[in-house]
Amino acid sequence: MKFNIFIPPHLKSHFENELSKSDDAWLKGDLSGSWNHLERAHILGQAYPSQHTYVHWLMLLFGLRIKNFKEIVGQIPRLLVGGVKSFVGTIPVGNTGGANVPPLKPMKIPADLAEMMKKQ
Repeated sequence: MKFNIFIPPHLKSHFENELSKSDDAWLKGDLSGSWNHLERAHILGQAYPSQHTYVHWLMLLFGLRIKNFKEIVGQIPRLLVGGVKSFVGTIPVGNTGGANVPPLKPMKIPADLAEMMKKQ
């Protein structure tokens, strides 16, 4: 069993960049773009407890801001257990993290993100 605690520095910069792009898109009123960058941050950070939990927190806030009940309800269990699953290394690789996908479903990682993740 692999225990993940800290995100590698190079991956952390990509993770933070996606969060920044999400904020920028939100400020421009591009809700779809903002959400897409949260999903990409989720993929990059899901193996690391702190980042994984933080993205689910941001997804919950996103759901609250747009008053999407399904997203709000869907994020609560993800927020509570996502970081634990990261810590013990049992994540569904590539899962985008939203309530619109099953929480345990592995998904194909976009090529650019896979390349970033390979450099660990």
